[in-house]
Amino acid sequence: MDWSIQDIARLAGTTSRTLRHYDSVGLVRPTRIGDNGYRYYDERALVRLQRVLMLRDLGLGIPAIAEVLDGQRDDTKALLSHLDWLQQERNRLDRQIASVERTINDLKGGEQLMAEKMFDGFDHTQYKEEVEERWGAQAYADSDKWWRSMSKQEQAEWKRKVTELGSDWAAAAASGIPPESDEAQALAKRHAEWLSSIPGTPGAGSAPTKEYFMGLADMYVADERFAANYGGAENATFVRDAMRVYAEKHLR
Repeated sequence: MDWSIQDIARLAGTTSRTLRHYDSVGLVRPTRIGDNGYRYYDERALVRLQRVLMLRDLGLGIPAIAEVLDGQRDDTKALLSHLDWLQQERNRLDRQIASVERTINDLKGGEQLMAEKMFDGFDHTQYKEEVEERWGAQAYADSDKWWRSMSKQEQAEWKRKVTELGSDWAAAAASGIPPESDEAQALAKRHAEWLSSIPGTPGAGSAPTKEYFMGLADMYVADERFAANYGGAENATFVRDAMRVYAEKHLR
């Protein structure tokens, strides 16, 4: 069974022009071209398109998506990684939706607002206890003060850069390059510079300490919440290994 380009554009919420562009750059090629000149796509092409759209939502550009697709040819395995991330996002959004709905209902009913219930799903302090346990209460206090001092626009820009870094890590991991390669080590350097920009982190303002950097690297693999930021445990293992190489060479 296959579907026409118009059908796929409608079902996927995209356009025929976009699908033709994906064909021209080699991301998603049609299965066949009909006598009428229309492009048609089979089930395998649809799975590939689903992966492309998912990676676009993660913030990857076309070159990075191409690298991921070339590096992960097992569609089922790749989609499981995507599903992991989506489920975490769904859980977070479900909490936000419930929180906002609760506030609306309280306002409509003239009920007193319960501040402790209004920000579920929005809380950047969810790792407070973990941070304090690992690096001390002062480390958390400094980073929390820094975060609250930023405007909403500054916070959004910071989040964008973090997402971009995670996407670049995922693309590098999927491309099959070794952790000690120049490309991977350039990402590890970016990662170290990002961490050093956060007040309260060990080595903030200069360079993260070797112990801190390698401890984070291990946590990215051990904790599935962090592994999901890089597309799953396999990608997180690549990130960890690259960070370890960088730490041994450049950090104290």
